[in-house]
Amino acid sequence: MSRLRRALAAIAVCVVAPFASAQEVKVHAYADARLVDAANDPSFVNGGPGRLRYGDGDTRARFGAAALVVTAQVTPALFALADVQLQQTDHASPQLMEAFLRYRPLSLSAWRASLKGGLYFIPISLENDGIGWTSPWTVTPSAINSWVGEELRGLGAEAREEWRGDNGTLGLGGGLFRHGDPAGNILATRGWSLSDLVYGVGGRLREPSEEDGGRQAYAPLQSVGGRTGWYADTRWTNAAGLDLRLLRYDNRADPHAHELYAGGDKLFAWRTRFWSVGAKFATGPVTWIAQGMDGDTDVQPRQNIVRTHFQSGFLLAGWNRGAWRPTLRVERFRTWPSGERGRAVTAALNWRPSDWLRLTAEWLHVAATRDARADVGLSPHERGNQLQLLARVMY
Repeated sequence: MSRLRRALAAIAVCVVAPFASAQEVKVHAYADARLVDAANDPSFVNGGPGRLRYGDGDTRARFGAAALVVTAQVTPALFALADVQLQQTDHASPQLMEAFLRYRPLSLSAWRASLKGGLYFIPISLENDGIGWTSPWTVTPSAINSWVGEELRGLGAEAREEWRGDNGTLGLGGGLFRHGDPAGNILATRGWSLSDLVYGVGGRLREPSEEDGGRQAYAPLQSVGGRTGWYADTRWTNAAGLDLRLLRYDNRADPHAHELYAGGDKLFAWRTRFWSVGAKFATGPVTWIAQGMDGDTDVQPRQNIVRTHFQSGFLLAGWNRGAWRPTLRVERFRTWPSGERGRAVTAALNWRPSDWLRLTAEWLHVAATRDARADVGLSPHERGNQLQLLARVMY
């Protein structure tokens, strides 16, 4: 972790310093509270077998999250962003989500290049394009983007080239990153989740366990073996609102490498590779988002490779009705050979009476099977509902 701290300190100097002389500085923030009627299973947040953010059948008011996002247009070509959030995971903690510089010079031709460096979200999500990497459609993102928020981040550099034609824009890009070696661990040990928690620097993700409180938590963003991962993607957009994306990810982790927890347990690196494909388009007032992911993750603690395959896909429809935005999402997910297979339905009604206030009612139903639930004395079959009434203030 000392190497991560040194890297982040260098990034902080590079990102924060330009704010003092920036041409334009913008500050965005949000905070939310919610009334929650939780599912019965204990939540994975505290090491339980449930795959939703809230559990134990509680009905009470909760703090959700708070974020401060500062952007600076340092020059016409240089842009800086820093995002710090207070997340209520297994403990309340301020976490650094993003801190990067982007250099994108003006271009009078059809071609336009850009470079980005620092800590940033890998360009996978079509849902979470709101302030602080939130979704304007639902409170809880899909299983795919829940995992992105948990384990997938880039601490490195990205290059991108765009070609702007009469019919649309074609983008090609890719990046190299470090400190993503544990990515895939939580899918193999716990399976998919549905949660709006986002884990950054300072956050700790807890594995499921038979013991109360779960196994020792680990930092998702860390180096275990010190390898450099990569991703490459392509994107097509047009004036009609069509957005098509294809991405390949490989963290190139060494499946033999491991670090020790404070209690002596081993956190292994997981070699994780996947394809992600998605589309976003509109038909009248309805916006459609579809995304699928297919991949596998390997670990080799001894002689034999332990491989977990994972798949998930969803379809979202959001109806833009002025201040009102009803949304419906259906999805499926599975991992094998763990025997996990499930589906979820999310219905949300959003109301934005003003720019600074969002009110959302969300119902989420999940039905899934995972063999490992029998290890904690539960039926392999899980069925639960989570209701949230959210009030979010924004600046």
